[in-house]
Amino acid sequence: MDHIDHVLIVDDDRDIRELVSGYLKRNGLRVTLAADGRQMRSFLEHDRVDLVVLDIMMPGDDGLVLCRELRAGRHAATPVLMLTARNDEMDRILGLEMGADDYLAKPFAARELLARIKAILRRARMLPPNLQISEAGQLLSFGNWRLDTIARHLLDGDGTAVALSGAEYRLLRVFLDHPQRVLSRDQLLNLTQGREAELFERSVDLLVSRLRQRLRDDAREPSHIKTVRNEGYVLAMPVEITRARP
Repeated sequence: MDHIDHVLIVDDDRDIRELVSGYLKRNGLRVTLAADGRQMRSFLEHDRVDLVVLDIMMPGDDGLVLCRELRAGRHAATPVLMLTARNDEMDRILGLEMGADDYLAKPFAARELLARIKAILRRARMLPPNLQISEAGQLLSFGNWRLDTIARHLLDGDGTAVALSGAEYRLLRVFLDHPQRVLSRDQLLNLTQGREAELFERSVDLLVSRLRQRLRDDAREPSHIKTVRNEGYVLAMPVEITRARP
C-alpha cells in the first residue's frame, strides 16, 4: 500500500483546524487535530506523523515553545511548519531558529498551505538513503568532533559541549548528511531554510563563518568546512556513525 502522508495540525482556533483539515483530506493527506500542546504531546507520545503544522499564538505553551520541545525529543527530525497571525519578521526568524522548516502568516490560502506542506515533505525526502546518515545514529564523528543528533549537542575531543544556534545546527546537519560533497549556496539555503531562504540569502557566508568558529577552524585555512571557489562549500572529511540507536 502506498504511504499516505500524515499531518498533525496544532491550532487553538477550531474553525481553522476544521477548514484546513477538510481541505488537506480532500487532497489525499491523513490529518490529526490538536487544540494545544497538551493534546499534541498526548498524540505524539504513541504515534508519529510526517509533518506538524504548528500555530505560534496559542494559550499556554505557544508554538515556539512547542517547536523547541519537538526538536529536543524523539520527534526532532519531524518537519514543522509554523503558523501565526502576526506577519512579523522577528517571529519568522525566531521560528526558524527554533527549528521550524517553514513559516506561513495568517490569513493564508489553503492551497498555499498544501503547496508548502508538499514542498517540505519533498525536501525531507530528497536525500538519497545512503546519505541520510544522521537519523540512523546518535553520534556522528568527523575529525575530532562529534554531533549528538538526539540531544543536538556538538562535542569536542574532550567531550565538552559547544552551544549551537538552531540555524547553526541545521547547517552542520546538512554538511554531515553530505560529507565531502560540494554544496552551492542555493542548496544550503534550500536544505536549511526552504521557502524562507529569502530572509537569509545574504547571510549564508556569515552562518558558515559562525559554524567555523564553533569548530575552531582557522579562518584563512579552514580544515573542516572548505570554500570551493565559484561553487560553494564542502565538509572536507568523512563522517562516521559511532553509536547506533537502540
